[in-house]
Amino acid sequence: MPTSPTGRHAAGPNPGGDGRDTDAPGPPEGHGPHGDTPAIRTDDAAGDDAGPGVVTADRPGRRGGIAARRAGTLLAAATATMLLVTAGCSDGGGGNGNGEQRDRDLGSQNLDWKPCPAPSEAEGGGTAPSPLPGGTKWECSFMEVPRDWAEPDGETIELALIRAKARDQADRIGSLIFNFGGPGGSGVSTLPAAAQDFERLRARYDLVSFDPRGVGRSQPVECLDDPELDQYYAQDATPDDSAEEKTYSDNLSRYDAACEENSGPDLPHVGTTNAARDMDLMRQVLGDDKLHYFGISYGTELGGVYAHLFPENVGRAVFDAVVDPTSTAVEGSLGQARGFQLAFTNFAEDCVARGDACQLPGSTPEEIQQFVIDLQNRLEKKPIPGIGDRELTQTQATNGIAQALYSKEYWPLLEQGLDEADGGDGSLLLALSDAMNGRNREGQYSNLQAANAAINCVDFKERYSMEQTKARLPEFREASPIFGDYLGWGLMGCKHWPVPGQWETPDVSAPGAAPILVIGNTGDPATPYEGARAMVQALGKGVGVELTYEGEGHGAYNSGSKCVAAAVDQYLLNGKVPASGTVCQ
Repeated sequence: MPTSPTGRHAAGPNPGGDGRDTDAPGPPEGHGPHGDTPAIRTDDAAGDDAGPGVVTADRPGRRGGIAARRAGTLLAAATATMLLVTAGCSDGGGGNGNGEQRDRDLGSQNLDWKPCPAPSEAEGGGTAPSPLPGGTKWECSFMEVPRDWAEPDGETIELALIRAKARDQADRIGSLIFNFGGPGGSGVSTLPAAAQDFERLRARYDLVSFDPRGVGRSQPVECLDDPELDQYYAQDATPDDSAEEKTYSDNLSRYDAACEENSGPDLPHVGTTNAARDMDLMRQVLGDDKLHYFGISYGTELGGVYAHLFPENVGRAVFDAVVDPTSTAVEGSLGQARGFQLAFTNFAEDCVARGDACQLPGSTPEEIQQFVIDLQNRLEKKPIPGIGDRELTQTQATNGIAQALYSKEYWPLLEQGLDEADGGDGSLLLALSDAMNGRNREGQYSNLQAANAAINCVDFKERYSMEQTKARLPEFREASPIFGDYLGWGLMGCKHWPVPGQWETPDVSAPGAAPILVIGNTGDPATPYEGARAMVQALGKGVGVELTYEGEGHGAYNSGSKCVAAAVDQYLLNGKVPASGTVCQ
């Protein structure tokens, strides 16, 4: 859950904080008769292919995050193999010319597309993606980009790409590039998992995604090892006295020092501005005059920065589950506290409305909320058995609750997990927390949260001290009795980071850009609805086109709303822009 403050989201004990989101990786895979946790009793809880489709999770505590994969695809419990695919790109012409010449050379590189291997451990592990309907196979390649766009003639790194070709090549519009959020989410592993939700768009687009720099197979940021991360995510992330405060601060410092030791040369260059420049190079390499784009959660912020840098290159673009580009780190984190609190209240109201069918004690939403607060307090004093020899702590329980609020389809898991934890079994809430943190059943972590911390901290300037953080806690507690402390303490996430941040808030003004369809969801916990209106205004007159979805969960296109799906499909496939202010249910 919370790892950051700004619509991006935070996971675990907040390795960074800017209010973005980290996309929720979906319900825990293997939580059933064949997994290492007890079977889920509710028949409609997530199964192997259940889930709300692509639900991006903006990191609570940082910005907003990667899309929740279908039923834990990102966390597939397969032995991760290191990928031996070679880059297959031209070398871009060396480093002799000026920056402009170098950029032209990189733009003309030829990608060597090959069958996709299984995702790497950093991408979450799993199996190689299966062919699409009709037999279309996924193809993977690498693209060369400057390590530092300020020195385009200098050293290069490689970004991992994936694509599925359009069904109708004769009527093909171009490539549709996806970023599912995080920051820190692997597009290479997410796109195949979510592809069935975008099959209509593949009629006229090659579906393309990538691991942004610092993520997955694209020069991944590395921090702590797996056993160290187990301890890190179990720590008390809401300290109550000076001794606990020192321990918390020391843990953050050790985490950041490990990131610097293992990935120091890359840390200054993994920010959103460089990622946006990478996308424009990708557009050129893929042979498109315009960038056609689908950004979800943090992907909307990345898309906004792209539009600001390259307004003349914007093609048909959709922003779903929108990060508020005008929010500072603390404002974004407070917004997430309110958003998750609203989502929990909606969950509690639904439970109460079901009467005796609800497994939780309480006849009002307030009583269910108090039950959860009491459970959190008990877990702080004494963790309960979880999975294997790991216990469920207060921090992990809060993280698991947040994970389940990303979609209404996960509410049965939340109800069951809370009921079981009250009875002394913390396995389901711990499995949900593991899903948020990118941990698979073998105990291997993706680099989701390491990349999330690195991108958040290099983007945002704010660095909160212990004293400044404690001064803001009353606001967070008022915003959310359940999540306030957790998200509030997340403000310290970048305090010890070795690289300075770039901005207070990103500039997304894009005068002259083509229309961008901006979709806000009134029940979104991770990127609150108000962010969509702020994005429309910040993009500028005639650019942002606002569409409202009155529903629950993180993201609207795959929510089941035919109205939203039709509006998006009509724009991307036929160029028909809906009237700004359209409301869908």
